[in-house]
Amino acid sequence: MPSLNRSNPPVPVAEGTLLPGCAALYDGAACGLLLTTADGTIRRINATACRWLGLDADELVGQRFQDLLTMGGRIFHQTHWAPLLQLQGSVAEVKLDLKRARGDVVPMLMNAAMRTHAGTVYHELALFVADDRHAYERELMAARKRAEQLLAEQARAHAALEEAKAAAADRAVFAEQMIGIVSHDLRNPLSTIRMGTQVLEMTAPAGIQQDVLANINRAGLRALRLINDLLDFTHARIGQGLSVDVQQVDLHVVVGVQVAELRQAYPARTLDHQAEGTGACAVDADRMAQLVGNLVSNAMAYGTPGSEVTVTTTVHPQGSAVSVHNLGPAIPEALRESLFQPMVRGTQAQFDRSIGLGLYIVAEIARAHGGSVDVSSSEQYGTKFTVRLPAPTPT
Repeated sequence: MPSLNRSNPPVPVAEGTLLPGCAALYDGAACGLLLTTADGTIRRINATACRWLGLDADELVGQRFQDLLTMGGRIFHQTHWAPLLQLQGSVAEVKLDLKRARGDVVPMLMNAAMRTHAGTVYHELALFVADDRHAYERELMAARKRAEQLLAEQARAHAALEEAKAAAADRAVFAEQMIGIVSHDLRNPLSTIRMGTQVLEMTAPAGIQQDVLANINRAGLRALRLINDLLDFTHARIGQGLSVDVQQVDLHVVVGVQVAELRQAYPARTLDHQAEGTGACAVDADRMAQLVGNLVSNAMAYGTPGSEVTVTTTVHPQGSAVSVHNLGPAIPEALRESLFQPMVRGTQAQFDRSIGLGLYIVAEIARAHGGSVDVSSSEQYGTKFTVRLPAPTPT
């Protein structure tokens, strides 16, 4: 038995003839079938291809296949398809547009094979209508174009957002620098006003004049504290942080002196100081006074009017703590997480009492000392802010 050699093409039947019983299969095939000579002249075409092209077989036999192509198809046939077929003997899934009798075109996929019979070269073509594929490709291209447009719009939106963020950051830095400049310039005249008021208090007669001078002094003190907070806020926000000069001090004495001064600022309220424990404490005395002043001001503003405010200092070997307690409504849970952020205040009715920097400065002072601050609050117990400071490092 001879071996099969798949590289040898089967020998075609004689031109114009079909094997018995194959005529119906050939004409009714699900694809268009053509047989042409090497120059493209159609020698046989089945009924399926005729139906797709809208012409009879008698009208098509004798024509050149390339004459059925559009201009672009002819160029592609001459420059690509025919040379490729000549080179490798077959081509597959080539997409071409064929002209119909009624003037429109139909997209088709074509497979072709080159055969030789009796010294004559023939081209066997199989055509498949590609309307659905053509529509799918158009939809795919349209979808790709839409995706590219969306991607471009997204890129433009992202660039605009980044530009807006950069501009906002620049404006924020400028605003914070301006706050620092203005606050610094205001501190000197306010200090002069307070010094002059204190001198007048020593020489003015008793009575209404003393009361007026006391009010001026307290107002100047509040304004000076506000300016200091603004300066500290500016330094913290532009990345410089709060400066501290840590020294070994008696925390009870430092806080006690500040509480005594605050009693003068709030003569109508009871302000108590409790000291617990003894030991060394390394802090910046001025910053501790500022911290206590901010916490007491917060307690006076948001606590129950007329109620007592208690300041407690605790010193022990493991570290130190300063806490301020007041009675009054509980702080809502939703607000506690943002209490130590700048520009956060209590309720709408309390907006005019501060600019919302007091607790932020407290947190920054605690952080500058390597400590922390937390809050506990309930309707029964009231509110307590506690600043915890680490123990001094042994030298």
